Amino acid sequence: MISTVPENDLDILAKLPENLAFYFPLNSGLLQLKGEDRIRFLHNQTTNNIQSLKSGQNCNTVFVNSTGRTLDLATAYLLEDAIWIKVSPNRRQFLFNWMDRFLFPMDKVELTDISEQYILVNLLGKESDDFLQKLGFTLPEANHQSLVTFKDSSFYIAHGNDLGLPGYTLILTVDQLTTFQDLLQGQGGINISDRVWEHLRIIQGRPMPEQELTEDYNPLEAGLWKAISFEKGCYIGQETIARLNTYKGVKQRLWGIKLSEAVEVGTVITLEGEKVGILTSFTDLESPFGLGYVRTKAGGEGLKVQVGTASGEVIAVPFLSHEYYQPTKE
Repeated sequence: MISTVPENDLDILAKLPENLAFYFPLNSGLLQLKGEDRIRFLHNQTTNNIQSLKSGQNCNTVFVNSTGRTLDLATAYLLEDAIWIKVSPNRRQFLFNWMDRFLFPMDKVELTDISEQYILVNLLGKESDDFLQKLGFTLPEANHQSLVTFKDSSFYIAHGNDLGLPGYTLILTVDQLTTFQDLLQGQGGINISDRVWEHLRIIQGRPMPEQELTEDYNPLEAGLWKAISFEKGCYIGQETIARLNTYKGVKQRLWGIKLSEAVEVGTVITLEGEKVGILTSFTDLESPFGLGYVRTKAGGEGLKVQVGTASGEVIAVPFLSHEYYQPTKE
């Protein structure tokens, strides 16, 4: 597979975001929908307005259960004859089975797991534009992907990456992997380790399944407002999510937590001795920092809390938003 560049993780972080960096995950989660009803089907399965997209566009969207609890944050890529859905690798089989449950004999939808055929590579850094342009590719606009040809084979370049940082996602076939690894390293690209990627994920605030995204929380609590359409038609879990927005009923919210020392994931967050939340992720690669849910009534950004033996400060993180949706008045 891919060898790890023998470089100190702190040295790598110091070179970001100026330099070209890339992350090859060991596993990918990519599901495919085909058939005449594919757009309608995914529209009814997830929180965003899939029917508003055209071929060549993409968006983040959330799978939720019937009570509006979070299953996964996904990205839907609309292609000419299919929809590719990037899901978290550890939710791939679950979501395949979940969607399959809602497919009926009359539905003109074909669901396939194509994860073993593709690798989704995250490009980061200001030099990622230059790298792709040197290869002769026209860069896709925001929320778009482009099919490009390279050495008699084709692949997709999608604007954006899993961290919400400047960059791109390359959707490569498995047999294209080595070629692009060599190209990236030949241009001085930094191969990000799993540890650095996890650190960046946490300080950006990108929630993950089995940590921040579980059936204990809904996507509004998880700060995924940008992946939710409040104007679309009915979908699984819509009533609960609409009610929470209408009545401003979000009781807890996901925040960054700046910490004074290392603490264990799962540690209770307290305010004046009272439990107000729980820590869901932690990194101390640069300095102690975590993600955690905090009760809305306790406060938000700037709140001083205790997390086990550590003191903490609640801060906003770039990936998340916590604004209630207000319909535009004509």
